[in-house]
Amino acid sequence: MADTVAEVIVEQIKRAGVQRVYGIPGDSLNGFTDALRLDGTIGWTHVRHEEAAAFAATAEATLTGELAVCAASCGPGNLHLINGLFDAHHSRVPVLAIAAHIPAPEIGSGYFQETHPEQLFRECSAFCEMVSTPEQMPRLLDVALRTAVEKRDVAVLVVPGEIFLKPSPKRRAGAPIRAIPRISRPTDAEIRRAAAQLNGAEKVTILAGAGVQGAHDTVVELASALQAPVVHALRGKEFIEYDNPYDVGMTGLLGFSSGYRAIEKCDTLLMLGTDFPYQQFYPSKAQIIQVDIRGEQIGRRTPVDIPLVGSVADTVEALLPLIDRDRDSEHLTSSREHYRKARRRLDELADNDRNRSPIHPQYLARLVSENATGNAVFIPDVGSPVVWAARYLTMNGPRRLIGSFSHGSMSNAVSQAIGAQAAFPGRQVIALAGDGGLAMLLGELLTIVQNKLPVKIIVFNNSSLNFVEVEMKAAGFVNYGTDLVNPDFARLAESVGILGRKVESADGLESAVAEILAHDGPALLDVTTARQELSIPPTITAAQAKGFTLYALRTVMSGRGDELVDLAETNVFRRLFD
Repeated sequence: MADTVAEVIVEQIKRAGVQRVYGIPGDSLNGFTDALRLDGTIGWTHVRHEEAAAFAATAEATLTGELAVCAASCGPGNLHLINGLFDAHHSRVPVLAIAAHIPAPEIGSGYFQETHPEQLFRECSAFCEMVSTPEQMPRLLDVALRTAVEKRDVAVLVVPGEIFLKPSPKRRAGAPIRAIPRISRPTDAEIRRAAAQLNGAEKVTILAGAGVQGAHDTVVELASALQAPVVHALRGKEFIEYDNPYDVGMTGLLGFSSGYRAIEKCDTLLMLGTDFPYQQFYPSKAQIIQVDIRGEQIGRRTPVDIPLVGSVADTVEALLPLIDRDRDSEHLTSSREHYRKARRRLDELADNDRNRSPIHPQYLARLVSENATGNAVFIPDVGSPVVWAARYLTMNGPRRLIGSFSHGSMSNAVSQAIGAQAAFPGRQVIALAGDGGLAMLLGELLTIVQNKLPVKIIVFNNSSLNFVEVEMKAAGFVNYGTDLVNPDFARLAESVGILGRKVESADGLESAVAEILAHDGPALLDVTTARQELSIPPTITAAQAKGFTLYALRTVMSGRGDELVDLAETNVFRRLFD
């Protein structure tokens, strides 16, 4: 029987299925880490920055669907968690953060390292409370755990350091706190109303997001019944793109023309489990049906005509028997043909370009996809690696594609790879790192070595904050402040005990990718990629066209016309000559 508050926490998270805690120890956290030591069954994954601890927990929770835990000491320690916790909050995954606090009698006095974590973390959590007295335990912990797993969100428990060591009141243990299975769908009347709209429509398009997880076959069957092309949002790619004869690609800033067209040409858009944020990519003239398990999300991005609250799997299963199957296929046929052309144009860019340097990032992404294992976990950094991952990584069901897709934070890839690899030590985990993202939390290379994690890191090294430069061009700004002076990442990796390789031209890239991914320990491949490669969205607004024109004029006038020549050579001349 647990005696102290810290021991109660360890006992309860163990019953909830937690196998490890990510964090950095500190004096105010000592009671908790010592309870972990005494228990001996929950691992302590020591990171080099608390932000990485929260990112790692987020990745584990994303891949397992189960509760993950991170912990940090008072003041600056737990404050470092906040960016990773925002990522978990926006991604809707269950994470418990143990935030140690200064001694309770000193709170409010301006004590050394004092902050107010119960206020600071409130915006990035569904539950955030301070344990002011031992008598609040273990009930408050139960509430935190239940909130995290049922709302699939962050719960923060703030504990003054001395409280960890206080005796905890006895309380009968209930069932282990895990997510409770359920059936969730709208009423029969609402299902019939949606079916009537779909049966009366001539051109239905499905937009699928992360909420289609676990509903692949049912959604594909619905697409067949409706003769509807399926467009996916980024977070839906891993769950619906594969084995889907109705898929027409992705829309949005990272997508391509076929996905945009299939949505723009429809008369009814069926949104399944998506919170796709960009209003300019919704149809200008269409009836919209939205299915989401969170009713408060419906209609946030675009006006919705028929809102349906429920899980995608349960809702589509109830909807399918009511759908008329004798339908015209013209919309699907034209959408698929457009997709084939768009896909072919994208694939033509993913070649080795006659062994020239620098390397086109599309080619690198394609080689990674072709050489990765059948159940690999891909984790791209926010920025240009996400673009190439979205367009060139092939999903198959067992493979996973995760990242900071909703919060959009730099430096997520390696940190999240730590959590993914810790949770699945025998699985291939590949971090597609930007050079800026890798450098931001460079110390996590040491975390990988210290914890003996065989993470594979592919560095898209273009010596710039590349996606920021694209945004500047689109807004009409001359690139400024985006240069990166990088080390030789391969030699740096070798210096800390990671296999390192560097490739600067397409000649030899394929063999280098194969070597790195086949290595039985941690490995890093530093690849010099084209800085001026443009990731053009599926539609260009008038403002963006004007922005690129202004960028070109201002760049020439500032004496940097050579950048425009490089831009043209990278993106235009190759397409003309190939």
